Amino acid sequence: MTLLFVGLILVVGLLLLCSSVLIDPPKISKFELERRHQEKDRLIDAPEYMRATYYNDLLSLQKVITSLLLVLSVIMLIAYFGWLFGFIFAVLLALEYGAIARLTFMRSISQKLYDKVELYILKFIQKYPWLVKALRSIVTVIPETQLSSRDELLHIVAKSESILSSEEKRLVSSGLKFGSQLVKQVMTPRSVIDSIQKSELLGPLVLDDLHKTGHSRFPVIKKDLDHVVGMLYLHDLLTLDTSKKHTSKVETVMSKQVYYIHEEQTLAHALAAFLRTRHHLFIVVNEYRETVGLICLEDVIEALLGRKIIDEFDTHDDLRMVASRNLRNNNKTSATAKDI
Repeated sequence: MTLLFVGLILVVGLLLLCSSVLIDPPKISKFELERRHQEKDRLIDAPEYMRATYYNDLLSLQKVITSLLLVLSVIMLIAYFGWLFGFIFAVLLALEYGAIARLTFMRSISQKLYDKVELYILKFIQKYPWLVKALRSIVTVIPETQLSSRDELLHIVAKSESILSSEEKRLVSSGLKFGSQLVKQVMTPRSVIDSIQKSELLGPLVLDDLHKTGHSRFPVIKKDLDHVVGMLYLHDLLTLDTSKKHTSKVETVMSKQVYYIHEEQTLAHALAAFLRTRHHLFIVVNEYRETVGLICLEDVIEALLGRKIIDEFDTHDDLRMVASRNLRNNNKTSATAKDI
């Protein structure tokens, strides 16, 4: 009888511990879990992903174990105290074990024990899914209300069929992506940059060629694009006398102010720099201070709005696609060029 009493105490204790465990729903939505799992995001650990995947199985397993322990407790109570008192104690246990399990100290103890064994339980469920599936009695729907990443918000925006118009979707999506986009993603590549040598004479033919490009600003170079020494603005040439007697060199009318930005900078940083300097064109350089492209204020605004700003001077929809077809020899660095 002493052994039976010890067993009874042990079973009732396990019943209280098991029923007092709180299995919280996943803090990350299903979409975000799948996205991180596919990208093998290191920020998410295996237990978190498994907990979200087998959440219903955990609840079902807890319910099954609690029920078995309760039945076993009733049998042992009747065996130890007899039918009359055993039945009374069994009814009291069935009515009150839930209230006892909700006590703070019970939950504190059970939660600490559960946290230590949860991973083993999850691995068991993962190893024997057929067994747990046969015991599954709880199916809960986890509400998709908590956002865990910018990608998830973009996913929600894309799925909002009647709430947002296509233009609104594009604007919201572009705004969300804007902060993480880099200068190199929207810049005009080096291979399609229209530039002019500082020693070039500004005659009628040269001016005509400049107008035909459709650009209003040109990097002024010495030898090659790795040595930008100024910027030439077409509006400064409107009153220029191009007769042979008064022909000027580019270096005499160019602006010597040249601004640089690194290709790995974000577009948000670029926009702030444009506003701070009130300059509309930056030379994009890499870590070796080599020119890899140029970016203008229009490029940044287009990225923010999510659509091209087309005007009568635009001749190409995407200069990055043009760059892949037409290299123009701009990628070649002069062997005789020297640092300015």
